[in-house]
Amino acid sequence: MTTTLGQPPPKTDSPQTVTRNRRWLLPALSVAAVVATLLSAQYINFAPATLIDGLEDVQRLLARMLPPRVDDTGRIVSLAFDTLLMAVLGTVLAAIASIPLAFLAARNTTPHPWVYSVARAVITFCRAMPDLLFAVLFVRALGIGVLPGILALALHSIGMLGKLFADAIEQTDSGPREAIRATGAGYLREMINAVVPQVVPAWIGAFVYRIDINLRMSVVLGFVGAGGIGFALQDALRGLIYPRALGIVLVILAIIAAMELVAIAVRRTLLVPSIGGPRRDRAMRIGASTLLIASCIASFVVLEIDPRALLTWVGPSVEVFGRMVPPDFSSLGAELLDATVQTVAIGVVSTAIGVGLSIPVGILAAANATPHPVLYWLARAWIVVVRAVPELILAVVFVAAVGLGPVAGTCALAIGSVGFLGKLVADAVEEIDPGPLDAVTSVGGGWWNRIFSAVLPQSIPSIVGSSLYLLDVNIRTSTVLGIVGAGGVGFLLFESIRTLNFQIAGAIVIVIFVIVYIVERISGWIRSLLV
Repeated sequence: MTTTLGQPPPKTDSPQTVTRNRRWLLPALSVAAVVATLLSAQYINFAPATLIDGLEDVQRLLARMLPPRVDDTGRIVSLAFDTLLMAVLGTVLAAIASIPLAFLAARNTTPHPWVYSVARAVITFCRAMPDLLFAVLFVRALGIGVLPGILALALHSIGMLGKLFADAIEQTDSGPREAIRATGAGYLREMINAVVPQVVPAWIGAFVYRIDINLRMSVVLGFVGAGGIGFALQDALRGLIYPRALGIVLVILAIIAAMELVAIAVRRTLLVPSIGGPRRDRAMRIGASTLLIASCIASFVVLEIDPRALLTWVGPSVEVFGRMVPPDFSSLGAELLDATVQTVAIGVVSTAIGVGLSIPVGILAAANATPHPVLYWLARAWIVVVRAVPELILAVVFVAAVGLGPVAGTCALAIGSVGFLGKLVADAVEEIDPGPLDAVTSVGGGWWNRIFSAVLPQSIPSIVGSSLYLLDVNIRTSTVLGIVGAGGVGFLLFESIRTLNFQIAGAIVIVIFVIVYIVERISGWIRSLLV
Protein backbone atom coordinates (compact mmCIF):
# COMPACT_ATOMS: atom_id res chain seq x y z
CA MET A 1 0.00 0.00 0.00
CA THR A 2 1.46 3.37 -1.00
CA THR A 3 0.68 6.80 0.36
CA THR A 4 1.29 10.27 -0.91
CA LEU A 5 4.28 12.06 0.65
CA GLY A 6 3.26 14.40 3.43
CA GLN A 7 -0.21 12.86 3.72
CA PRO A 8 -0.46 10.06 6.27
CA PRO A 9 -3.07 7.41 5.58
CA PRO A 10 -6.44 7.95 7.26
CA LYS A 11 -6.58 6.56 10.75
CA THR A 12 -8.96 3.64 10.92
CA ASP A 13 -9.35 1.11 13.68
CA SER A 14 -8.57 -2.48 12.76
CA PRO A 15 -11.13 -5.22 13.48
CA GLN A 16 -8.89 -6.38 16.35
CA THR A 17 -8.94 -2.88 17.88
CA VAL A 18 -12.72 -2.65 17.56
CA THR A 19 -13.07 -6.08 19.19
CA ARG A 20 -10.83 -5.04 22.10
CA ASN A 21 -12.83 -1.83 22.50
CA ARG A 22 -16.08 -3.75 22.65
CA ARG A 23 -14.62 -6.22 25.15
CA TRP A 24 -13.98 -3.55 27.79
CA LEU A 25 -16.38 -0.82 26.67
CA LEU A 26 -19.65 -2.77 26.72
CA PRO A 27 -19.29 -3.98 30.34
CA ALA A 28 -18.10 -0.54 31.45
CA LEU A 29 -20.96 1.12 29.61
CA SER A 30 -23.47 -1.29 31.17
CA VAL A 31 -22.22 -0.57 34.69
CA ALA A 32 -22.24 3.18 34.06
CA ALA A 33 -25.78 2.99 32.64
CA VAL A 34 -27.08 1.07 35.67
CA VAL A 35 -25.45 3.47 38.14
CA ALA A 36 -26.68 6.55 36.24
CA THR A 37 -30.20 5.12 36.04
CA LEU A 38 -30.38 4.33 39.76
CA LEU A 39 -29.04 7.76 40.75
CA SER A 40 -31.40 9.52 38.32
CA ALA A 41 -34.40 7.51 39.49
CA GLN A 42 -33.58 8.42 43.09
CA TYR A 43 -33.24 12.11 42.20
CA ILE A 44 -36.69 12.33 40.64
CA ASN A 45 -38.28 9.89 43.14
CA PHE A 46 -39.15 7.43 40.41
CA ALA A 47 -39.99 4.01 41.81
CA PRO A 48 -41.66 0.97 40.21
CA ALA A 49 -44.33 1.13 42.92
CA THR A 50 -45.21 4.65 41.82
CA LEU A 51 -45.65 3.49 38.25
CA ILE A 52 -47.73 0.47 39.28
CA ASP A 53 -50.00 2.64 41.39
CA GLY A 54 -50.32 5.05 38.50
CA LEU A 55 -51.47 2.33 36.11
CA GLU A 56 -54.85 2.22 37.82
CA ASP A 57 -55.19 5.98 37.36
CA VAL A 58 -54.25 5.62 33.69
CA GLN A 59 -56.91 2.93 33.27
CA ARG A 60 -59.54 5.16 34.87
CA LEU A 61 -58.53 8.04 32.62
CA LEU A 62 -58.73 5.86 29.52
CA ALA A 63 -62.15 4.67 30.64
CA ARG A 64 -63.30 8.29 30.81
CA MET A 65 -62.11 8.74 27.21
CA LEU A 66 -64.35 5.96 25.88
CA PRO A 67 -66.15 5.92 23.57
CA PRO A 68 -64.15 8.35 21.40
CA ARG A 69 -66.03 10.89 19.36
CA VAL A 70 -65.19 13.50 16.75
CA ASP A 71 -67.31 16.64 17.02
CA ASP A 72 -67.36 19.22 14.22
CA THR A 73 -65.88 16.79 11.69
CA GLY A 74 -65.38 19.44 9.02
CA ARG A 75 -63.21 21.58 11.29
CA ILE A 76 -61.14 18.60 12.46
CA VAL A 77 -60.52 17.44 8.89
CA SER A 78 -59.54 20.98 7.88
CA LEU A 79 -57.10 21.30 10.80
CA ALA A 80 -55.65 17.88 10.01
CA PHE A 81 -55.07 18.93 6.39
CA ASP A 82 -53.46 22.17 7.63
CA THR A 83 -51.13 20.07 9.81
CA LEU A 84 -50.06 17.97 6.83
CA LEU A 85 -49.38 21.04 4.68
CA MET A 86 -47.42 22.66 7.52
CA ALA A 87 -45.19 19.58 7.72
CA VAL A 88 -44.57 19.52 3.97
CA LEU A 89 -43.84 23.24 3.61
CA GLY A 90 -41.67 23.34 6.72
CA THR A 91 -39.58 20.43 5.44
CA VAL A 92 -39.21 21.97 1.98
CA LEU A 93 -38.01 25.27 3.45
CA ALA A 94 -35.55 23.38 5.65
CA ALA A 95 -34.21 21.42 2.68
CA ILE A 96 -33.71 24.60 0.65
CA ALA A 97 -31.73 26.16 3.50
CA SER A 98 -29.83 22.96 4.31
CA ILE A 99 -28.35 22.38 0.84
CA PRO A 100 -25.95 25.36 0.78
CA LEU A 101 -25.34 24.97 4.51
CA ALA A 102 -24.37 21.32 3.98
CA PHE A 103 -21.73 22.22 1.40
CA LEU A 104 -20.25 24.67 3.90
CA ALA A 105 -20.41 22.07 6.70
CA ALA A 106 -18.78 19.19 4.77
CA ARG A 107 -15.02 18.85 5.24
CA ASN A 108 -14.38 18.06 1.57
CA THR A 109 -16.38 20.99 0.14
CA THR A 110 -16.12 23.79 2.70
CA PRO A 111 -14.07 26.79 1.51
CA HIS A 112 -12.35 27.28 4.90
CA PRO A 113 -12.07 25.54 8.30
CA TRP A 114 -13.65 28.54 10.01
CA VAL A 115 -16.63 28.36 7.67
CA TYR A 116 -16.89 24.65 8.46
CA SER A 117 -16.95 25.35 12.20
CA VAL A 118 -19.58 28.07 11.92
CA ALA A 119 -21.80 25.96 9.64
CA ARG A 120 -21.59 22.97 11.98
CA ALA A 121 -22.39 25.21 14.95
CA VAL A 122 -25.53 26.50 13.21
CA ILE A 123 -26.63 22.94 12.46
CA THR A 124 -25.98 21.82 16.05
CA PHE A 125 -27.87 24.81 17.46
CA CYS A 126 -30.93 24.11 15.29
CA ARG A 127 -30.88 20.46 16.34
CA ALA A 128 -30.42 21.23 20.03
CA MET A 129 -33.30 23.70 20.30
CA PRO A 130 -36.72 22.03 20.55
CA ASP A 131 -39.18 22.89 17.80
CA LEU A 132 -41.75 23.84 20.43
CA LEU A 133 -39.37 26.49 21.79
CA PHE A 134 -38.93 27.96 18.33
CA ALA A 135 -42.72 27.94 17.95
CA VAL A 136 -43.26 29.82 21.24
CA LEU A 137 -40.79 32.52 20.27
CA PHE A 138 -42.21 32.87 16.76
CA VAL A 139 -45.75 33.12 18.15
CA ARG A 140 -44.51 35.94 20.37
CA ALA A 141 -42.95 37.67 17.39
CA LEU A 142 -45.53 37.02 14.66
CA GLY A 143 -48.75 36.20 16.49
CA ILE A 144 -50.92 33.08 16.62
CA GLY A 145 -51.18 31.17 13.33
CA VAL A 146 -49.60 28.58 11.08
CA LEU A 147 -46.59 30.67 9.99
CA PRO A 148 -44.83 30.41 13.38
CA GLY A 149 -45.36 26.64 13.27
CA ILE A 150 -43.93 26.33 9.75
CA LEU A 151 -40.89 28.42 10.64
CA ALA A 152 -40.33 26.39 13.82
CA LEU A 153 -40.46 23.13 11.88
CA ALA A 154 -38.12 24.51 9.24
CA LEU A 155 -35.48 25.78 11.67
CA HIS A 156 -35.50 22.63 13.78
CA SER A 157 -35.37 20.43 10.65
CA ILE A 158 -32.19 22.18 9.50
CA GLY A 159 -30.48 20.54 12.46
CA MET A 160 -31.19 17.08 11.04
CA LEU A 161 -31.20 17.68 7.30
CA GLY A 162 -28.10 19.88 7.37
CA LYS A 163 -26.16 17.19 9.24
CA LEU A 164 -27.35 14.30 7.06
CA PHE A 165 -26.81 16.28 3.85
CA ALA A 166 -23.28 17.24 4.94
CA ASP A 167 -22.46 13.66 5.99
CA ALA A 168 -23.59 12.43 2.57
CA ILE A 169 -21.32 14.97 0.85
CA GLU A 170 -18.33 13.87 2.95
CA GLN A 171 -18.89 10.27 1.86
CA THR A 172 -18.81 11.03 -1.89
CA ASP A 173 -16.14 9.66 -4.22
CA SER A 174 -13.51 12.29 -5.09
CA GLY A 175 -12.85 10.81 -8.54
CA PRO A 176 -15.66 12.60 -10.42
CA ARG A 177 -14.67 15.90 -8.81
CA GLU A 178 -11.08 15.53 -9.94
CA ALA A 179 -12.24 14.73 -13.46
CA ILE A 180 -14.48 17.81 -13.60
CA ARG A 181 -11.75 19.97 -12.08
CA ALA A 182 -9.27 18.76 -14.76
CA THR A 183 -11.47 20.36 -17.42
CA GLY A 184 -10.98 23.78 -15.81
CA ALA A 185 -14.50 23.98 -14.34
CA GLY A 186 -15.13 26.26 -11.38
CA TYR A 187 -16.25 25.38 -7.88
CA LEU A 188 -19.99 25.70 -8.53
CA ARG A 189 -19.95 23.52 -11.64
CA GLU A 190 -17.78 20.98 -9.84
CA MET A 191 -20.35 20.71 -7.04
CA ILE A 192 -23.36 20.47 -9.37
CA ASN A 193 -21.90 17.99 -11.83
CA ALA A 194 -19.74 15.81 -9.58
CA VAL A 195 -21.14 15.93 -6.03
CA VAL A 196 -24.89 16.45 -6.35
CA PRO A 197 -25.55 13.32 -8.50
CA GLN A 198 -23.85 11.19 -5.86
CA VAL A 199 -25.77 12.56 -2.87
CA VAL A 200 -29.28 12.93 -4.32
CA PRO A 201 -30.45 9.42 -3.26
CA ALA A 202 -29.33 9.98 0.35
CA TRP A 203 -30.86 13.45 0.36
CA ILE A 204 -34.20 12.14 -0.91
CA GLY A 205 -34.29 9.46 1.78
CA ALA A 206 -33.55 11.99 4.53
CA PHE A 207 -36.10 14.46 3.15
CA VAL A 208 -38.94 11.91 3.04
CA TYR A 209 -38.11 10.67 6.53
CA ARG A 210 -38.09 14.24 7.83
CA ILE A 211 -41.59 14.90 6.47
CA ASP A 212 -42.74 11.91 8.52
CA ILE A 213 -41.08 13.34 11.64
CA ASN A 214 -42.41 16.86 11.06
CA LEU A 215 -45.95 15.58 10.69
CA ARG A 216 -45.77 14.19 14.23
CA MET A 217 -44.07 17.35 15.48
CA SER A 218 -46.61 19.68 13.90
CA VAL A 219 -49.38 18.01 15.88
CA VAL A 220 -48.18 19.50 19.18
CA LEU A 221 -47.40 22.98 17.87
CA GLY A 222 -51.05 23.91 18.35
CA PHE A 223 -50.44 23.67 22.11
CA VAL A 224 -48.63 27.03 21.89
CA GLY A 225 -50.87 28.61 19.24
CA ALA A 226 -48.80 27.65 16.18
CA GLY A 227 -51.66 26.19 14.16
CA GLY A 228 -52.71 22.70 13.16
CA ILE A 229 -54.87 20.03 14.74
CA GLY A 230 -52.99 20.31 18.04
CA PHE A 231 -54.98 23.46 18.75
CA ALA A 232 -58.25 21.49 18.75
CA LEU A 233 -56.67 18.78 20.90
CA GLN A 234 -55.51 21.36 23.42
CA ASP A 235 -59.03 22.80 23.59
CA ALA A 236 -60.49 19.36 24.30
CA LEU A 237 -57.95 18.61 27.02
CA ARG A 238 -58.35 22.00 28.69
CA GLY A 239 -62.12 21.50 28.71
CA LEU A 240 -61.69 17.98 30.13
CA ILE A 241 -63.69 16.64 27.18
CA TYR A 242 -61.71 13.42 27.07
CA PRO A 243 -63.85 11.47 24.53
CA ARG A 244 -63.35 14.31 22.04
CA ALA A 245 -59.62 14.37 22.83
CA LEU A 246 -59.34 10.63 22.17
CA GLY A 247 -61.26 11.03 18.91
CA ILE A 248 -58.79 13.69 17.77
CA VAL A 249 -55.85 11.49 18.83
CA LEU A 250 -57.27 8.64 16.71
CA VAL A 251 -57.56 11.00 13.74
CA ILE A 252 -53.94 12.01 14.26
CA LEU A 253 -52.95 8.35 14.54
CA ALA A 254 -54.68 7.50 11.25
CA ILE A 255 -53.03 10.42 9.43
CA ILE A 256 -49.54 9.63 10.70
CA ALA A 257 -49.88 5.90 10.01
CA ALA A 258 -51.08 6.63 6.47
CA MET A 259 -48.23 9.09 5.97
CA GLU A 260 -45.71 6.50 7.09
CA LEU A 261 -47.03 4.03 4.51
CA VAL A 262 -46.88 6.74 1.85
CA ALA A 263 -43.31 7.56 2.87
CA ILE A 264 -42.30 3.90 2.53
CA ALA A 265 -43.85 3.74 -0.94
CA VAL A 266 -42.18 7.01 -2.00
CA ARG A 267 -38.75 5.84 -0.82
CA ARG A 268 -39.12 2.59 -2.71
CA THR A 269 -40.32 4.40 -5.83
CA LEU A 270 -37.55 7.00 -5.87
CA LEU A 271 -34.62 5.03 -4.50
CA VAL A 272 -35.12 1.44 -5.71
CA PRO A 273 -34.79 0.76 -9.48
CA SER A 274 -38.02 -0.64 -10.91
CA ILE A 275 -38.44 -3.43 -13.43
CA GLY A 276 -39.90 -0.87 -15.82
CA GLY A 277 -36.45 0.54 -16.56
CA PRO A 278 -34.90 4.03 -16.39
CA ARG A 279 -37.71 5.67 -18.34
CA ARG A 280 -40.31 4.59 -15.78
CA ASP A 281 -38.04 5.64 -12.90
CA ARG A 282 -37.58 9.06 -14.48
CA ALA A 283 -41.33 9.44 -14.92
CA MET A 284 -41.93 8.51 -11.29
CA ARG A 285 -39.37 11.05 -10.08
CA ILE A 286 -40.89 13.76 -12.23
CA GLY A 287 -44.33 12.85 -10.90
CA ALA A 288 -43.14 12.97 -7.29
CA SER A 289 -41.44 16.34 -7.87
CA THR A 290 -44.59 17.73 -9.46
CA LEU A 291 -46.69 16.53 -6.52
CA LEU A 292 -44.28 18.16 -4.07
CA ILE A 293 -44.35 21.48 -5.92
CA ALA A 294 -48.15 21.35 -6.08
CA SER A 295 -48.29 20.64 -2.34
CA CYS A 296 -46.11 23.68 -1.63
CA ILE A 297 -48.32 25.91 -3.78
CA ALA A 298 -51.40 24.49 -2.06
CA SER A 299 -49.80 25.25 1.31
CA PHE A 300 -49.59 28.95 0.52
CA VAL A 301 -53.16 29.02 -0.80
CA VAL A 302 -54.92 26.84 1.79
CA LEU A 303 -52.99 28.18 4.78
CA GLU A 304 -53.38 31.75 3.45
CA ILE A 305 -49.68 32.59 3.71
CA ASP A 306 -48.33 35.60 1.89
CA PRO A 307 -45.06 34.45 0.21
CA ARG A 308 -43.51 37.76 1.29
CA ALA A 309 -43.96 36.64 4.90
CA LEU A 310 -41.09 34.17 4.36
CA LEU A 311 -38.82 37.22 4.18
CA THR A 312 -40.52 39.73 6.49
CA TRP A 313 -40.53 37.40 9.53
CA VAL A 314 -36.85 38.01 10.15
CA GLY A 315 -37.14 41.51 11.65
CA PRO A 316 -39.79 40.86 14.34
CA SER A 317 -38.22 37.50 15.19
CA VAL A 318 -34.73 38.93 15.62
CA GLU A 319 -36.22 41.55 17.94
CA VAL A 320 -37.82 38.86 20.15
CA PHE A 321 -34.79 36.57 20.06
CA GLY A 322 -32.59 39.55 20.87
CA ARG A 323 -34.41 40.11 24.15
CA MET A 324 -32.76 36.94 25.48
CA VAL A 325 -29.37 38.68 25.41
CA PRO A 326 -27.65 39.07 27.81
CA PRO A 327 -28.81 35.87 29.54
CA ASP A 328 -29.71 36.12 33.22
CA PHE A 329 -28.40 33.14 35.18
CA SER A 330 -28.70 34.73 38.63
CA SER A 331 -32.47 35.13 38.99
CA LEU A 332 -33.23 31.39 39.15
CA GLY A 333 -30.04 30.19 40.85
CA ALA A 334 -30.47 26.81 42.55
CA GLU A 335 -33.90 26.37 40.96
CA LEU A 336 -32.34 26.33 37.49
CA LEU A 337 -29.69 23.83 38.61
CA ASP A 338 -32.32 21.53 40.11
CA ALA A 339 -34.50 21.70 36.98
CA THR A 340 -31.50 21.02 34.75
CA VAL A 341 -30.45 17.92 36.70
CA GLN A 342 -34.09 16.83 36.72
CA THR A 343 -34.22 17.12 32.92
CA VAL A 344 -31.12 14.95 32.52
CA ALA A 345 -32.50 12.44 35.05
CA ILE A 346 -35.79 12.19 33.15
CA GLY A 347 -33.86 11.50 29.95
CA VAL A 348 -31.64 8.84 31.58
CA VAL A 349 -34.43 6.91 33.33
CA SER A 350 -36.81 7.05 30.35
CA THR A 351 -34.03 5.85 28.05
CA ALA A 352 -33.17 2.94 30.35
CA ILE A 353 -36.81 1.85 30.50
CA GLY A 354 -37.22 2.42 26.77
CA VAL A 355 -34.20 0.24 25.97
CA GLY A 356 -35.58 -2.57 28.13
CA LEU A 357 -38.95 -2.40 26.40
CA SER A 358 -37.67 -1.80 22.88
CA ILE A 359 -35.19 -4.65 22.43
CA PRO A 360 -37.79 -7.45 22.76
CA VAL A 361 -40.26 -5.56 20.57
CA GLY A 362 -37.57 -4.82 17.98
CA ILE A 363 -36.49 -8.48 17.79
CA LEU A 364 -40.09 -9.62 17.33
CA ALA A 365 -40.52 -6.94 14.63
CA ALA A 366 -37.51 -8.21 12.63
CA ALA A 367 -38.53 -10.55 9.80
CA ASN A 368 -35.40 -12.71 10.16
CA ALA A 369 -35.66 -13.13 13.96
CA THR A 370 -39.36 -13.23 14.84
CA PRO A 371 -40.65 -16.69 15.85
CA HIS A 372 -44.02 -16.27 14.10
CA PRO A 373 -45.55 -13.97 11.44
CA VAL A 374 -48.40 -13.01 13.79
CA LEU A 375 -45.92 -11.75 16.39
CA TYR A 376 -44.08 -9.87 13.63
CA TRP A 377 -47.18 -7.96 12.55
CA LEU A 378 -48.29 -7.30 16.13
CA ALA A 379 -44.87 -5.88 17.01
CA ARG A 380 -44.75 -3.77 13.86
CA ALA A 381 -48.27 -2.47 14.51
CA TRP A 382 -47.35 -1.57 18.09
CA ILE A 383 -44.29 0.34 16.92
CA VAL A 384 -46.37 2.28 14.37
CA VAL A 385 -49.06 3.11 16.94
CA VAL A 386 -46.57 4.34 19.55
CA ARG A 387 -44.60 6.35 16.98
CA ALA A 388 -47.79 8.04 15.85
CA VAL A 389 -48.57 9.52 19.28
CA PRO A 390 -46.29 12.47 20.15
CA GLU A 391 -44.60 12.35 23.55
CA LEU A 392 -46.26 15.59 24.61
CA ILE A 393 -49.69 13.97 24.26
CA LEU A 394 -48.50 10.98 26.28
CA ALA A 395 -47.22 13.43 28.89
CA VAL A 396 -50.67 15.04 29.12
CA VAL A 397 -52.20 11.61 29.76
CA PHE A 398 -49.69 10.70 32.46
CA VAL A 399 -49.93 14.11 34.15
CA ALA A 400 -53.69 13.64 34.36
CA ALA A 401 -53.18 10.12 35.72
CA VAL A 402 -50.20 10.29 38.10
CA GLY A 403 -50.03 14.03 38.75
CA LEU A 404 -47.58 16.83 37.97
CA GLY A 405 -43.85 16.21 38.07
CA PRO A 406 -40.98 14.30 36.47
CA VAL A 407 -42.55 10.86 36.92
CA ALA A 408 -45.21 11.72 34.34
CA GLY A 409 -42.56 12.98 31.91
CA THR A 410 -40.43 9.88 32.44
CA CYS A 411 -43.36 7.54 31.75
CA ALA A 412 -44.29 9.45 28.60
CA LEU A 413 -40.76 9.36 27.18
CA ALA A 414 -40.31 5.71 28.13
CA ILE A 415 -43.42 4.68 26.20
CA GLY A 416 -42.54 6.95 23.28
CA SER A 417 -39.05 5.41 23.16
CA VAL A 418 -40.53 2.08 22.07
CA GLY A 419 -41.74 3.59 18.81
CA PHE A 420 -38.36 5.19 18.12
CA LEU A 421 -35.86 2.60 19.32
CA GLY A 422 -38.02 -0.43 18.53
CA LYS A 423 -37.90 0.42 14.84
CA LEU A 424 -34.14 1.00 14.90
CA VAL A 425 -33.57 -2.33 16.68
CA ALA A 426 -35.73 -4.14 14.14
CA ASP A 427 -33.85 -2.54 11.26
CA ALA A 428 -30.49 -3.42 12.84
CA VAL A 429 -31.49 -7.06 13.32
CA GLU A 430 -32.75 -7.36 9.75
CA GLU A 431 -29.41 -6.07 8.45
CA ILE A 432 -27.20 -8.64 10.22
CA ASP A 433 -25.16 -11.23 8.32
CA PRO A 434 -27.44 -14.27 7.77
CA GLY A 435 -24.48 -16.69 7.88
CA PRO A 436 -24.26 -17.14 11.68
CA LEU A 437 -28.04 -17.35 11.90
CA ASP A 438 -28.13 -20.13 9.28
CA ALA A 439 -25.26 -21.91 11.04
CA VAL A 440 -27.11 -22.05 14.36
CA THR A 441 -30.26 -23.23 12.60
CA SER A 442 -28.39 -25.95 10.70
CA VAL A 443 -27.15 -27.58 13.92
CA GLY A 444 -30.67 -27.66 15.34
CA GLY A 445 -30.51 -24.54 17.49
CA GLY A 446 -33.87 -23.26 18.70
CA TRP A 447 -35.19 -19.70 18.65
CA TRP A 448 -33.50 -18.71 21.90
CA ASN A 449 -30.18 -20.10 20.67
CA ARG A 450 -30.47 -18.12 17.44
CA ILE A 451 -31.20 -14.93 19.36
CA PHE A 452 -28.34 -15.19 21.88
CA SER A 453 -25.77 -16.87 19.61
CA ALA A 454 -26.31 -15.09 16.28
CA VAL A 455 -28.70 -12.13 16.48
CA LEU A 456 -27.62 -10.19 19.58
CA PRO A 457 -23.82 -10.54 19.13
CA GLN A 458 -24.08 -8.97 15.66
CA SER A 459 -26.65 -6.30 16.45
CA ILE A 460 -25.41 -5.10 19.86
CA PRO A 461 -23.10 -2.38 18.45
CA SER A 462 -26.00 -0.90 16.44
CA ILE A 463 -28.35 -1.21 19.41
CA VAL A 464 -25.85 0.56 21.69
CA GLY A 465 -25.37 3.35 19.15
CA SER A 466 -29.14 3.75 18.70
CA SER A 467 -29.64 3.75 22.48
CA LEU A 468 -27.11 6.56 22.88
CA TYR A 469 -28.91 8.52 20.18
CA LEU A 470 -32.19 7.85 22.01
CA LEU A 471 -30.67 9.36 25.16
CA ASP A 472 -29.79 12.46 23.15
CA VAL A 473 -33.34 12.66 21.77
CA ASN A 474 -35.01 12.06 25.14
CA ILE A 475 -33.01 14.77 26.89
CA ARG A 476 -33.95 17.24 24.14
CA THR A 477 -37.60 16.19 24.32
CA SER A 478 -37.70 16.35 28.13
CA THR A 479 -36.91 20.06 27.92
CA VAL A 480 -40.37 20.78 26.51
CA LEU A 481 -42.50 18.44 28.62
CA GLY A 482 -42.63 21.06 31.35
CA ILE A 483 -45.16 22.96 29.27
CA VAL A 484 -47.79 20.44 30.46
CA GLY A 485 -46.33 20.05 33.95
CA ALA A 486 -44.27 16.92 33.30
CA GLY A 487 -41.13 18.14 35.07
CA GLY A 488 -37.74 19.34 33.93
CA VAL A 489 -36.37 22.68 32.85
CA GLY A 490 -39.16 23.14 30.29
CA PHE A 491 -41.56 24.54 32.89
CA LEU A 492 -39.11 27.30 33.84
CA LEU A 493 -38.42 27.99 30.17
CA PHE A 494 -41.99 28.42 29.03
CA GLU A 495 -42.99 30.22 32.22
CA SER A 496 -40.21 32.75 31.67
CA ILE A 497 -41.37 33.35 28.10
CA ARG A 498 -45.00 33.60 29.19
CA THR A 499 -44.09 36.25 31.76
CA LEU A 500 -41.81 38.05 29.27
CA ASN A 501 -38.62 37.32 31.26
CA PHE A 502 -36.68 36.73 28.07
CA GLN A 503 -33.22 37.09 29.62
CA ILE A 504 -34.00 34.22 31.98
CA ALA A 505 -35.24 32.27 28.99
CA GLY A 506 -31.94 33.02 27.25
CA ALA A 507 -30.02 31.51 30.17
CA ILE A 508 -32.17 28.38 30.08
CA VAL A 509 -31.68 28.06 26.31
CA ILE A 510 -27.90 28.18 26.77
CA VAL A 511 -28.12 25.51 29.47
CA ILE A 512 -30.19 23.26 27.18
CA PHE A 513 -27.72 23.76 24.33
CA VAL A 514 -24.74 22.89 26.54
CA ILE A 515 -26.43 19.73 27.87
CA VAL A 516 -27.38 18.49 24.42
CA TYR A 517 -23.95 19.30 23.02
CA ILE A 518 -22.13 17.44 25.80
CA VAL A 519 -24.38 14.39 25.48
CA GLU A 520 -23.95 14.42 21.70
CA ARG A 521 -20.15 14.56 21.95
CA ILE A 522 -19.99 11.76 24.52
CA SER A 523 -22.36 9.61 22.46
CA GLY A 524 -20.31 10.23 19.33
CA TRP A 525 -17.10 9.23 21.11
CA ILE A 526 -18.62 5.98 22.39
CA ARG A 527 -20.06 5.11 18.98
CA SER A 528 -16.65 5.72 17.37
CA LEU A 529 -15.12 3.10 19.68
CA LEU A 530 -17.74 0.52 18.73
CA VAL A 531 -17.59 0.87 14.94
